[in-house]
Amino acid sequence: MAKSNKKKSILLDASYAFLKNYINNASPTGFESSGQKLWMEYIRPNVDEIFTDPYGTAVGVINPSSPFKVVIEAHADEISWFVNYISSDGLIYLKRNGGVDHQIAPSMRVLIHGKKGIVKAVFGWPAIHTRLGNADKETQPRVDNLFLDCGARNKKEVEALGIHVGAVVTYEEGYDELAHGYLIGRAFDNRIGGFMIAEVARLLKANKKKLPFGLYVVNAVQEEIGLRGAEMIARRIKPNVAIITDVTHDSTTPMINKMIEGECSCGKGPSLCYGPAVHNKLIDFVENIAQKNKIPVQLRAVSRSTGTDTDSFAYANDGCPSVLISIPLRYMHTTVEMLHKDDIENTIKLMYESLLSLTPKTNLSYF
Repeated sequence: MAKSNKKKSILLDASYAFLKNYINNASPTGFESSGQKLWMEYIRPNVDEIFTDPYGTAVGVINPSSPFKVVIEAHADEISWFVNYISSDGLIYLKRNGGVDHQIAPSMRVLIHGKKGIVKAVFGWPAIHTRLGNADKETQPRVDNLFLDCGARNKKEVEALGIHVGAVVTYEEGYDELAHGYLIGRAFDNRIGGFMIAEVARLLKANKKKLPFGLYVVNAVQEEIGLRGAEMIARRIKPNVAIITDVTHDSTTPMINKMIEGECSCGKGPSLCYGPAVHNKLIDFVENIAQKNKIPVQLRAVSRSTGTDTDSFAYANDGCPSVLISIPLRYMHTTVEMLHKDDIENTIKLMYESLLSLTPKTNLSYF
């Protein structure tokens, strides 16, 4: 019988089952608790202790008594909408919660998270027949002309469903698998990061690896509105080193300028970011780990901030050497965010191998 050349996956069927459940569960900014409960339940067997902070950031700790502290981090929240106004005829108008894209909204199905539970609704939009007479100046979707229709005929019926001003709204579309190893879903930004750091903890436990430091596996809240969860938890943990994971743009699809976004492609490995917040010696350390373990990586640069939780950890306290390992993603902030299974595995491997090589004596001083 011919020998198979297919590499054995480091991920279990149970791992992907958790990922599907985790992605399909809503975790909007400021309302992350249900997703955090799933995440903590999944990571609990592989860490020594778990704690949370007042706003819902969840942390699994290995070797909690160790004075030297290393963080691996992702953010748990997803973009969403807030109910802002309910009209007399029962239509619901919205405000953004994070950088949600208004142009993809028309005809989308949504879930309104009200006081009496979830209510299904849709983004209504005028039929094309009613717009053809003004084809050169067609109305474009904007936050102020988008509305939800939940089937209620007036404001009283809306409120009877438990819908109120301030209720959060998420898109309904969930996890699915496409051809050639691609996955799609809403909120891979950055629930995929939470999944990957949890898998690193699982692999450390499964392979009986002992670390010479305390490892803090951090799933932070409120990244999408200004890195707020990372800011709070970085001050609490006071880490010595931080490895952050988030998503970055696959720039190979149409209408993306590579001269601006750089070159990055799904399936070609995690992306390492150069920028002021990224510690030069730490990124060199991670690059060397990638080369040693034959893990493909891609490179990109930022001019000022990374726009990720890296910035909060790097500049917390007295400064924390931080590095950003990003996974390439297509169609960010849509309901069909797309990534590749190979990149998931290689990003996990890179974090895992970096932790195994890092010690409190690793020289990260510039001088």
